[in-house]
Amino acid sequence: MMTFIYILAAILVLLIILYLIAPARYDVSRNILINRPPAVVFEYLKYLKNQDEWSPWAKRDPDMKKEYRGTDGTVGFVSSWEGNKEVGAGEQEITRIQEGSRIESELRFLKPWKSTSDAYIEVEPAAGDATRVRWGFSGQNGFPMRLMMLVMSMDKMVGKDFEEGLASLKTRLESKE
Repeated sequence: MMTFIYILAAILVLLIILYLIAPARYDVSRNILINRPPAVVFEYLKYLKNQDEWSPWAKRDPDMKKEYRGTDGTVGFVSSWEGNKEVGAGEQEITRIQEGSRIESELRFLKPWKSTSDAYIEVEPAAGDATRVRWGFSGQNGFPMRLMMLVMSMDKMVGKDFEEGLASLKTRLESKE
């Protein structure tokens, strides 16, 4: 019986050590250059409903159920979704708008697991009449996700989706000229 207790204690100590060395936070972002003026790009991006036109997750579940609360393009607007296993369920709320440069939102994932992340889209002028767009999100790794991040990378899990979405955004906005 004592052997079992020692093994159990050793496993517990190991889990605590791994938890302490695992990444506590994640921060993933990608950017792209869009050949459209910053004001045009920002005006399009501040409306969450427009994300359905370029989001990689909207493409993965075209039958996703969407609901909206509030006035799109303003602080407090909420877009909620419920979809297949690939997109899960959750909601996104605009929490801050710096006119012309940054839109911040809170992502609240409900399925397949609960978590909250801070998301943002930044717009800045680039050479000529182009715009650099940065799309990202960050948050805390709670238990058990923090332990999983020892063998997984949030950047690798989500980074490709951001690249795909930004490429779609570029195509959409540049075709509107």
